[in-house]
Amino acid sequence: MRTIEPVVFVDGARTPFARAGSLYSDTRADDLMVKVIRELLRRNPNVPAERIDDVAVAAATQTGDQGMNIGRSVALLAGLPATVPGYSIDRWCAGAMTAVTTLSGAIMSGAYDLAIAGGVEHMTHHPMGEGIDPNPRYLAEKLVDPEALLMGKTAENLHDRFPHLTKERADAFAVGSQEKTAKAYANGLLQPDLVPVAVRDTENGWGYVTVDEGPRPGTSMEGLAGLKTPFRPHGRVTAGNASALTDGATGAILASESIARELGLAPAMRMVGFAFAGVEPEVMGVGPVPATEKALRKAGLTIDDIDLFEINEAFAVQVLAFLDHFGIDDADPRVNPMGGAIAVGHPLASSGIRLMTNLARDFQANPDARYGITTMCIGLGMGGTVIWERVDSEESNR
Repeated sequence: MRTIEPVVFVDGARTPFARAGSLYSDTRADDLMVKVIRELLRRNPNVPAERIDDVAVAAATQTGDQGMNIGRSVALLAGLPATVPGYSIDRWCAGAMTAVTTLSGAIMSGAYDLAIAGGVEHMTHHPMGEGIDPNPRYLAEKLVDPEALLMGKTAENLHDRFPHLTKERADAFAVGSQEKTAKAYANGLLQPDLVPVAVRDTENGWGYVTVDEGPRPGTSMEGLAGLKTPFRPHGRVTAGNASALTDGATGAILASESIARELGLAPAMRMVGFAFAGVEPEVMGVGPVPATEKALRKAGLTIDDIDLFEINEAFAVQVLAFLDHFGIDDADPRVNPMGGAIAVGHPLASSGIRLMTNLARDFQANPDARYGITTMCIGLGMGGTVIWERVDSEESNR
């Protein structure tokens, strides 16, 4: 009789993130994903490519260079054996997170031993909402508020619902994200997981992208105060306290704990559990709250057991709603220690694995931490949370 196999996060990597319409304009989305997979295999020579059981790659828009079953396509393009299958997956912003949880379910059941999860979003080639055709019933039958289909407006709605989450608090959180990202770069904490990408521009020729384009060191409260509020006159959501439209790809190697031990791998963390939850679509940013409550309940933990938090910063107000609900201070150092999406960007379906890769580094920097979570809001009213536990090198080699 099979028992549940613990799942470990072996390694994660990503391309530098670039602002939409900029550095990756002439680079294909699938090529970005191929770069990440090749780098993961290069960095982990003990992982036999022929033993990878599956490749799941997420994209929120699955057409063009993000179509043609991108999971299978990039597996072949990356040079994996033809015997390694692949598939595409979509849960909008939580695509990469869902790739990880779906593959992990297969590993837990004993069906898989090794897998690669990934996510890519080329928002230059595929603007948010491109090609969608919402069913008229959504509006005709008042299934959702019309603003539920515009993410910036859902963030304004969240400010409405929680008026104590002021623009000033959102701006202060945004400044903190920029400052933490700048510090992480200065200390060389983010660079090890970035995969350099050679790019070609028709006007400027070849270039080499080695760092995220989005961060704005020196961002101040004064500078943010004067920004326009594009989603509502006299609103509270601005380009400064929200993530930018971004291009990028992420990937991770997952394994059963027993196989990781057999291959001599040194994973950073073990999956404890995960959960997804739905909320009213017009306030989708509050989704991480019920998802986290559900994940904690199923794991037999409480929020007080969590030592580290990687929360996707789609909008500052969404993070603040989460922190307020759980009684965590806006500036708690356990939250996004290396900054977040407000600084580096949010290439939709890829961001879930960025959170996990950051958390793996957070565990390295905080040897006394035992549990951490990665959580994010999801369009059309959802949230997703994964709980992780650190794995010490001595423990992984037992």
